[in-house]
Amino acid sequence: MITLSEYFSDKRYKPKWFMGDRVQGKFNNIPYIGTVGNDSLVSEIEGPIVSIFLDLPIKYKKTIYNIIFVKPDTITSRKRIFYKG
Repeated sequence: MITLSEYFSDKRYKPKWFMGDRVQGKFNNIPYIGTVGNDSLVSEIEGPIVSIFLDLPIKYKKTIYNIIFVKPDTITSRKRIFYKG
């Protein structure tokens, strides 16, 4: 018999994105850059959802978005650029 911790480590959703990851993508064909807030599985039917805090707000259909919720497959990672000073 397995323990609860073993069961949930095998069966639960494993996130692809973690808090603070820098990402980019398109939201209704509008490009954006932002920071991941959460990657979780809310519903088995809808699948995983990633919340993204945007660097600049997006205006779409008379609504201004500062936080968007997208599928994990629609976003890509931003490369970090370190400047030598």
